[in-house]
Amino acid sequence: MRRPNVLLTGTPGVGKTTLGKELASRAGMTYINVGDMAKEGELYDGFDEEYDCPILDEDRVIDELEDKMSEGGVIVDYHGCDFFPERWFHIVFVLRTENSFLYDRLESRGYKGKKLQDNIQCEIFQTLYEEAVLSYREEIVHQLPSNTPEDLERNLDQIMQWIEQWMKDNN
Repeated sequence: MRRPNVLLTGTPGVGKTTLGKELASRAGMTYINVGDMAKEGELYDGFDEEYDCPILDEDRVIDELEDKMSEGGVIVDYHGCDFFPERWFHIVFVLRTENSFLYDRLESRGYKGKKLQDNIQCEIFQTLYEEAVLSYREEIVHQLPSNTPEDLERNLDQIMQWIEQWMKDNN
């Protein structure tokens, strides 16, 4: 039975991982956190001193994911989306969080200074939503609020309904 590939994207701290893991569990799909995969496979191309983090080797990430994505049934979680092939995803969800919630979440992760401010600005200016709309067909890109536990439940229900409908339509 064919299953769709889903991309969860958005600023760090918006809840992609929480949503993705629970969604994979409910839908019986494979969950891939690109940051964790890159860390495990050392898929890096240097280190960014300014942001105090490794630089992702996007080509190696693509190579690592290609076979899994062609099988379908994969939920991919990453804060960027413009380097993934458009053909990989059937739907893209951009999670959005109000700045007051996001600031606290990022601060609790140890973000500070320029890294904290730049991520907040990224959310304010809808940078990742715009990136998604420019990278994928607009009709498959959807924004979801991700502020509260109630938002999480609503998002899970909405995405599960979409997955079930996709499977009916494509099997």
